[in-house]
Amino acid sequence: MPRLTTLSEWMRASRQDREQALQPILDHIQATDTSIHAWVQVSPQQPTGEGMLSKIPFAAKDIIETRGLCTEYGSPIYAGRIGTSDASIIRELRHRGAILLGKTQTTAFAYRTPAPTRNPRNLAHTPGGSSSGSAAAVAAGMVPLALGTQTLGSVLRPASYCGVTGFKPTHGLIPMEGVLPFAKSLDTLGFFTHTPADMLLLWEALEHPVHGIEDCAIGAVEPAPDVEPEMAAAFQQVLGELGRAGVVINAVDIAGLLASLHEATTTVMSYEAAQFHEQRFNEYGSRLDLLADLVREGLAIPADTYADAKRYIIECGAKVEALFAATPVILVPAATGPAPEGLASTGDARMNSPWTALGTPAISIPMPVGEALPLGLQLTGARGRDAAVLRWAVRLHGLLDESSR
Repeated sequence: MPRLTTLSEWMRASRQDREQALQPILDHIQATDTSIHAWVQVSPQQPTGEGMLSKIPFAAKDIIETRGLCTEYGSPIYAGRIGTSDASIIRELRHRGAILLGKTQTTAFAYRTPAPTRNPRNLAHTPGGSSSGSAAAVAAGMVPLALGTQTLGSVLRPASYCGVTGFKPTHGLIPMEGVLPFAKSLDTLGFFTHTPADMLLLWEALEHPVHGIEDCAIGAVEPAPDVEPEMAAAFQQVLGELGRAGVVINAVDIAGLLASLHEATTTVMSYEAAQFHEQRFNEYGSRLDLLADLVREGLAIPADTYADAKRYIIECGAKVEALFAATPVILVPAATGPAPEGLASTGDARMNSPWTALGTPAISIPMPVGEALPLGLQLTGARGRDAAVLRWAVRLHGLLDESSR
């Protein structure tokens, strides 16, 4: 039978067709992952229940605990480590009938030491990080759904680079139990699918509310933030196309706010990550690679500086909540530009980290760029308005798809 690719295709398929579609997926992984390196381990784990996701395969980032499968945190220090339990999100998906296909590559400890994964859209470029393998696996058609995590921009940025959809729900909405922490006040589980429509289907399958779109004006950051020329041009082109399609878009002047929020968020991340990983640093030192440098820097941050950064984020949250009251969705670039060449850098998180710090839902959807490297459009909304963000993403993606034909 033909290989099922998107979550929408899997959801439309009969149970029998889903069962028969698993082997073509495994064959596809075997044929293509030798060049992409998205996977740490492929070993299908059967579901523990039934539901809308029955017999649909998914992948999990390798900082998410999985019973009987490797959980190595992307580090050679933990090579061969086997998980002893399933994280909360793994239990939920398996309970709803999904098949855990295996574990995907992550940057070491979900920080900056790159994974071996390459971008399926162009193997000479990074897929982004830290959820490198999950984004690449979806982009390469190896799996319809993958789990990632985000502390700064580790779901939204790889989604933008790989030309798929990445969603970071409201902070705290999805339990983090069983996921290796990095900075607890920022860490958020996220999902990768091919399209926003797929993501909405997933959200419904997880029994979260899916109603919430409003026929009203939305916002877009203006003046545009400091991004690369390709992203600046694509962002303005998309705003023009949406305007011509009848979407009312109001300018929202928050570029300066986003820049200062990124600085505060980086301070919080460094401080909290250093506190959590200090014992690991004392044990392994420079073997932690780039994480060792972060721990040294983070331990040098005064507690007062950390408290000031947290206070500033709260102050900004009140300002942004007021903006969302007038414009329930705000559009910003999902990354500073296309995926960097090579694997040395997983990219710049400046476009994503403010929304992570504020705890708001955010989604990256592919923009029409022809044969060029992918670029993502990011939609954000107020905390708890996940359904509205998802439905606007579906609507805007449909309008952009029509305009590109």
